[in-house]
Amino acid sequence: MSTHAKRERLLFADLLETHGPEAPTLCEGWQTRDLAAHVVVRERRSDAAGGLLIKPLAARLERVQAEFAAKPYDELIQLIRTGPPRMSPFALKQVDEAANTVEFFIHTEDIRRAQPDWAPRELDSVFEDALWRRLETAARMYGRKSPVGLVLRRPDGQTAVARRGTPVVTGVGVPSELLLLASGRQEHADVELDGEKEAIDRLRQAQLGM
Repeated sequence: MSTHAKRERLLFADLLETHGPEAPTLCEGWQTRDLAAHVVVRERRSDAAGGLLIKPLAARLERVQAEFAAKPYDELIQLIRTGPPRMSPFALKQVDEAANTVEFFIHTEDIRRAQPDWAPRELDSVFEDALWRRLETAARMYGRKSPVGLVLRRPDGQTAVARRGTPVVTGVGVPSELLLLASGRQEHADVELDGEKEAIDRLRQAQLGM
């Protein structure tokens, strides 16, 4: 049975193909070609991907990613569709599901929501619950740069605290939209924000996310 990560991977690849290499994305300064190169480097060049988290390695990551972005666009898409090499940790189904479900969902939306005619997808409850479990686990990491207290709340009342502090802003929405909010896509997330206007404005301008 297809996993969530695999389904989102294939959808992401399809969108890259449909929109071509120069389409806008929600990742500032990146077109679809750059986003594709980022995903390929993350999965296939662990020697460079460490720059995502370790600042001294950032220059190497940028250089390697530029090299991949210069490759034929169709080749990048095929590398994404076929998945990581056999020796990569991402090749393990459990690791792929844990590490890539959110990665591919967010980057799929980075393409979709950068287009003028986008609309939220209707996701099934099983997938929404899977996204919520990952958001609950990583909420503090997503919210560590928030300038205000941040609570994430599902319509059924389940909550996750992304940042303790006052004033508090509460984001209310389905897990997929809360995840986009927490990952720094505030202006493109279909989430109701409850709190003081000044606090909400500060949250909208903050650089949230990992």
